[in-house]
Amino acid sequence: MRYSAQPLNETLCIQHKWHEMKIWVDADACPAVIKDILFKAAERTGVQVTLVANQPMHIPPSRHIKMLQVAPGFDVADNAIVKRLSVGDLVITSDIPLAAEVIEKGAYALSPRGEMYSVENIRVRLNMRDFMDTLRASGIDTGGPPALSQSDRKSFANHLDKLLTKCARDA
Repeated sequence: MRYSAQPLNETLCIQHKWHEMKIWVDADACPAVIKDILFKAAERTGVQVTLVANQPMHIPPSRHIKMLQVAPGFDVADNAIVKRLSVGDLVITSDIPLAAEVIEKGAYALSPRGEMYSVENIRVRLNMRDFMDTLRASGIDTGGPPALSQSDRKSFANHLDKLLTKCARDA
C-alpha cells in the first residue's frame, strides 16, 4: 500500500479550499457527542458534513448536513466513503483500515478520540490492529476501548478547528 497524503499545509489548503472540503463521517460507531461537534462546525463554517451509516440516523435540519444510508454489510459504509471522497476531504473514523485508504487517497482522517492519522503513524496503527485481531482470534479477551473522555472530545474539537481554521485562512 502506498501512502500519499500530505500533512496539513498551505499548498493542500490552497488547492482544496476549506469551503470545498467535505467531511465524511463513518457514523455507525461515531459517538453522539462527536456528531454534535461536527454539526456545530458545519453550521459555523458552511462545510458539508455527510454521515454514512447502515441504519437511518437523526440529523438536524441543515443544508450543510446530510445522511447517506447504505446497505447493511461488512465495509459497505467504508467503501461508500472511499468512493465519494476527494483529495483534501476529512473523514471521521476509528476504523484503521479505512483511515489508511483515506490517507492513500490524499484526504485527512481523524478519529473520534482526536487522533489525526497520518502517513507517519498509520502503518503502526495498522500493525497494532492486526496484532489485536490475532489475539482476539486466538481467544484472548483484549477488552474494548475506554469510554470517550472529556480530553478525547477536546482533542477532537481542537484538531477539527485547527484544520478548518488553517484551510479557511489559506483559501
